[in-house]
Amino acid sequence: MLFAIHAVDRAGALPTRLANYDAHKTFLSDTSRFGIKIVMSGPLVSDDGQTMIGSLFLIEAPGRGEVEAFNRADPFAAADIWEEVTITGFLRRQG
Repeated sequence: MLFAIHAVDRAGALPTRLANYDAHKTFLSDTSRFGIKIVMSGPLVSDDGQTMIGSLFLIEAPGRGEVEAFNRADPFAAADIWEEVTITGFLRRQG
């Protein structure tokens, strides 16, 4: 099953995001311990097209529990960067 994780940063979180960016990228490099696969991911940006303001993931997983465990373990979650995280099932129709 596919799941979308939509995570919006707290106001003023950019310095903390940047300080934790390498740990976040390393964490994303091997998701096997969670039993999930990242289909696509990247930062959400403001209208200037540059400033990171959140994260978006499309995850393939057996169930929601694995996605929640993966998200909780992310260094960005530990650093309390995200103000709001929404995890939603996703049905691929195109692409």
